[in-house]
Amino acid sequence: MTTFTTFTEQQLGKKLTEATNQEIYLSLLSFLKREASQKAKNTAKCKVYYISAEFLIGKLLSNNLINLGIYNDIKQELALAGKSIAQIEDVELEPSLGNGGLGRLASCFIDSMSTLGINGEGVGLNYHCGLFKQVFKDNLQKAEPNYWIEDNSWLLPTDISYDIPFKNFTLKSRLDRIDVLGYKRDSKNYLNLFDIEGVDYGLIKDGISFDKSEIKKNLTLFLYPDDSDKNGELLRIYQQYFMVSNAAQLVIDEALERGSNLHDLADYAYVQINDTHPSMVIPELIRLLTDKHGIDFQEAVSIVKHMVGYTNHTILAEALEKWPLEYLNEVVPHLVTIIQQLNDLIAAEVSAPGLQIIDDEKRVHMAHMDIHFATSVNGVAALHTEILKTSELKEFYQLYPEKFNNKTNGITFRRWLEFANQDLSAYIKELIGDDYLKDASKLEKLLAFAEDKAVHARLAEIKKNNKLALKRYLKENKGIDLDENSIIDTQIKRFHEYKRQQMNALYVIHKYLEIKQGKLPKRKITVIFGGKAAPAYVIAQDIIHLILCLSEMINNDPDVNPYLNVHLVENYNVTVAEHLIPASDISEQISLASKEASGTGNMKFMLNGALTLGTMDGANVEIADLAGHDNIYTFGKDSDTIIKLYEDATYVSKDYYESDSAIKAAVDFIISPQMLAIGNGECLNRLYKELITKDWFMTLIDLADYIKVKEKMLADYEDQELWMTKVVHNIAKAGFFSSDRTIEQYNQDIWHSTEK
Repeated sequence: MTTFTTFTEQQLGKKLTEATNQEIYLSLLSFLKREASQKAKNTAKCKVYYISAEFLIGKLLSNNLINLGIYNDIKQELALAGKSIAQIEDVELEPSLGNGGLGRLASCFIDSMSTLGINGEGVGLNYHCGLFKQVFKDNLQKAEPNYWIEDNSWLLPTDISYDIPFKNFTLKSRLDRIDVLGYKRDSKNYLNLFDIEGVDYGLIKDGISFDKSEIKKNLTLFLYPDDSDKNGELLRIYQQYFMVSNAAQLVIDEALERGSNLHDLADYAYVQINDTHPSMVIPELIRLLTDKHGIDFQEAVSIVKHMVGYTNHTILAEALEKWPLEYLNEVVPHLVTIIQQLNDLIAAEVSAPGLQIIDDEKRVHMAHMDIHFATSVNGVAALHTEILKTSELKEFYQLYPEKFNNKTNGITFRRWLEFANQDLSAYIKELIGDDYLKDASKLEKLLAFAEDKAVHARLAEIKKNNKLALKRYLKENKGIDLDENSIIDTQIKRFHEYKRQQMNALYVIHKYLEIKQGKLPKRKITVIFGGKAAPAYVIAQDIIHLILCLSEMINNDPDVNPYLNVHLVENYNVTVAEHLIPASDISEQISLASKEASGTGNMKFMLNGALTLGTMDGANVEIADLAGHDNIYTFGKDSDTIIKLYEDATYVSKDYYESDSAIKAAVDFIISPQMLAIGNGECLNRLYKELITKDWFMTLIDLADYIKVKEKMLADYEDQELWMTKVVHNIAKAGFFSSDRTIEQYNQDIWHSTEK
């Protein structure tokens, strides 16, 4: 292989030592694309199509270097030329193709498919402006377009194009691809991103406002456009149908190329529906098989039924998409015909109203269609799947018990340890070798060092160095001054009431009031938040405002600043996470038990030596079971109690507010003169009233226990031998949460791609 130095000097006509970081990045991009182009495409007979509205892939430069097995070689070549690979990495723009956990998971999954040698690819849309770029102004979240596509990028144009029929017009698509390289594999897969010609940035006027009716110009402009009005809902339907029609046509064309006669399509393709956004792929595949390829309707239904799986990511029934039939008729009337036929098939078999695809209000329940016409329905954490079976989807489970299964989420250790925490990764290899990169269960060998004081000391040193690296990153990129000697207490989640960032904020207020009263913590605490709120989600925006106001007040108070800091990192993304997670001591995993399906941030923190503070919800339950309940910190009511409270409608937040002086003081502080002097009175009063009159996600029910357990956690931190023993147990038991394990289970239990 030509050395990168030689390649670059030939390309640029100058020495590597004389090249700018920008020139080196572009040369490295070309070099890696050339290396990737020499990898053979995986051509196994059965191919998995993982369709997802989002793929939060993060920067790809170092990820590809690691998967090619040349990261350290390139790092050394650059160092010999006086260049820093970290500075080269900073040049790369992060692709804005996702929002949060759903998209990050999808990205880990396609990486693992390639690593395991499965012929499996992602299919989605190429959003030009992503979700949005988050900026803070006047302690409020503002949204701006997140332009990320450059002339030179990882996108590979193809000549693949399809006609996508809508009611009033047809759009021609184009396909761009990104190479997905498995870890030290000879073969590769693709991430398929469909787009339209003629995306018009001129439609964007104020922030991320744009004309949502100009479908021919805006279809791939933004991820999750505001759907608080009819035009927004229609645009989402346009986007979803555009995605699945392209996917379905790609599935059929590629199966034909590999030798399918389409009657045997299920032997050549499996479609995994990631959440309900791609649900229309079911009727679209049936439409194409019948209308375009002349297959009988009943047979087409049978074919599709044997090649589709549905992953459910939410316990919240209101989050499962239900599109008005009227809206679907405005966009894709030809698909409505198929959906109505599918509804008739189900209605002839089962009469229960809750099992129908089209309800009495003429709304199409996308999840219902998925469950009826799939081979598999899986949850993403053990508790989540049990709740689906016993509560939210109970009627469906009783009808199709054989379809339901659990596939606990996972993360790729190549990015979240090997790259994000290079010192820790190197030390683990020193202790137990590098087998864990291909078989993460090998991390269990670290248990032999759980009580080793020398190992504890080295882990503490690595954590301190990661804090110093985070300090530099936050100062240079976010203007934040971090105290590296403090406990780093981190909560990074999409802002939502059920993720309960407001509970953490109320703790911050509680701690602030204690400090003002002279009760000082033994060690400074730095509370870091990261995440975005949907522009139409008013209460989530108010929670952001509260945190930003607290940050301004606390960080500028000379009495409090030496003991407590609060930061909300602007425009949280994968790159921020890669710096923040390795430096954190406390992993805040606060959700209302029974409401958080899984989470994968908890797994990343666990792997990087942070201890979990959380409710027994989602994958936290499995973290506790694996690491040991003594090695994480849990609080709050259990899921059965919460489910019962919802059923009985007996929770009254004001009872907790009035009966606990500490809770009352924290909540009242939201509308205190100090806060109102800094913040927006409308936002703060609305949040205050929400907490004491509604509190839909029961923040106050767990607040006293949260404060108690968090104080215990902070006290335990002072016993570093105890703390580091817990840290080793967590890292050692994190292997289960590898996305390689998750994908192996998908393939063994659902896809069976290697058996066909």
